[in-house]
Amino acid sequence: MPRIYVGNLVGSVTSADRRAHLAWAGGVRSTLAFNDKAAGPCRGFDFVEMAESADLAVAFRLNNSELKGARITIEPDPSLNNGRTRNKAAAR
Repeated sequence: MPRIYVGNLVGSVTSADRRAHLAWAGGVRSTLAFNDKAAGPCRGFDFVEMAESADLAVAFRLNNSELKGARITIEPDPSLNNGRTRNKAAAR
């Protein structure tokens, strides 16, 4: 599935906020938010799974856009490296 990394998120950003911000880029299939313990505020980054590969190019245009007062970073998912695992230990 086509997935992107979204960084520099402020703590008050919700999953609904992320979905709404990326909605014009295409379909957002899912978001994998990292929150503090007990579903606290966002930890500052997220992985978003887009519905179609073609949506990625449009989503990358949102890099450095503003979401709730902060400039967000949108990049290819760094955990994907040509289909291989970045962490060699995890691949064993």
